[in-house]
Amino acid sequence: QVQLVESGGGQVQTGGSLTLLCRATGFISYNWAIGWFRQAPGKEREAVASISNMPGQPEYAAAVRGRFTVSSADLGVTTYLNMTDLRPEDTGVYYCAAVEAPGGLYEYLFDYWGQGTRVTVSS
Repeated sequence: QVQLVESGGGQVQTGGSLTLLCRATGFISYNWAIGWFRQAPGKEREAVASISNMPGQPEYAAAVRGRFTVSSADLGVTTYLNMTDLRPEDTGVYYCAAVEAPGGLYEYLFDYWGQGTRVTVSS
């Protein structure tokens, strides 16, 4: 079973940067995908970015394209979400999710979820 642990959250001011990490263990299949999602207070969880070792990746939600970059190392064991030009609307709990298949920007595509790491952007 794949297990995920996120880290790197914190509090920053508008315009600041943060890099989140997602460490995955337990992959069996050669194919993998990691997705980043976030949930703001009082709102539904939404997609942020997705990366995999298959064609068509990475993908970004429109709200973060050009400001966030997702990358991965060690065949998906460690995935980074580099966030720049942060805005108050980026505040929320950020989750990474994994699947041993093609991913994307939809929650239903992913089988495994981390516990989340909180990001707070103050104005």
